[in-house]
Amino acid sequence: MESILTAHSIVRYLIIIFGVWAVCSAISGVTSKRAYTANDSKANMFFMITMDIQFLIGVILLYNWISISGISDLGMGDVMKDKVLRFKSVEHPLMMIIAWIMVHISRSASKKAATDIAKHKKVLIFSGIALLLILAAIPWPFREGLSSGSWI
Repeated sequence: MESILTAHSIVRYLIIIFGVWAVCSAISGVTSKRAYTANDSKANMFFMITMDIQFLIGVILLYNWISISGISDLGMGDVMKDKVLRFKSVEHPLMMIIAWIMVHISRSASKKAATDIAKHKKVLIFSGIALLLILAAIPWPFREGLSSGSWI
C-alpha cells in the first residue's frame, strides 16, 4: 500500500505541471488571440490523463484507508469533528472529484467550442478552477497536522 501512496504523491507533481501548462497556454491564447493549436490540446489532454490516473489511485487509497483505519466504525459526526479525519475522508476526496470533473468539462467544452478564443476561454475557466481546487486540497507539508502521519 505504501508504494501506491508513493505513486499518488509522484503523480500529483505531474498533475501540477500539466495543469499549469494547460492554464498558461490558455492565458497565452486568450491574451494574444491566437489559434487553438495541437500543443494547446495536448496540454489539456495530458492534464486530463494524469487526473484520470490519479483518480484511480486515489479511489484505491481511499477504500483501503477507510477499511484499515476503522473510520467506518465512527459516526459521521465524529469524523466531521476531527480536522484530520474530515480532511482525509471528506474534504480531500470531494475537492479532488470536483477538480476531476472540471478537467473533463474543460476537455469536452474546448472540443465543442466554435472559435479558437472560446476554446482557450473554456480551458482557462475550467482547468483554472480545477488547478485551484487541486492546490487547495493537497496535504502540503506546511499545512499543520494534515501532512504528517500515514494516509493508509
